[in-house]
Amino acid sequence: MSNIRITKQFSFETGHALYGYDGKCKNVHGHSYRLNVTVIGQPITDKTHVKYGMVIDFGDLKKIVKEEIVDVFDHATVFNKNTPHLELGKELANRGHNVLLVDYQPTSEMMVIDFAEKIQKRLPKNIKLHALKLQETASSFAQWYASDNE
Repeated sequence: MSNIRITKQFSFETGHALYGYDGKCKNVHGHSYRLNVTVIGQPITDKTHVKYGMVIDFGDLKKIVKEEIVDVFDHATVFNKNTPHLELGKELANRGHNVLLVDYQPTSEMMVIDFAEKIQKRLPKNIKLHALKLQETASSFAQWYASDNE
């Protein structure tokens, strides 16, 4: 049986600031992120299986990504917890804002690594994460490929 790649797209709004950066992104700002999640596996061949012919049900993939990424990052502001933005994050959280404090600089590159780790932990054993594409703007994105990280 052939290995097949399937992709599901997601979108969410997230704010962030890059502490120590020498450009405009040092300021708190936000993006309308688009995330493409591509998994690889073999379609189910058991004709009696309710998901016969599928690599993974798109609904099952959606549930994983929604719970691990979209529901967490959508309309949140992300700061590196090891920077002075920590004070700003605490102030915003005290005012009812959704603030995420992460162990990394919240660039697209680092976010996509974080997302890959979270998604991989939840996939069924027979399904592998193949690639992620996190689009920050219409012309800028970061990509993660399993083959680059073996």
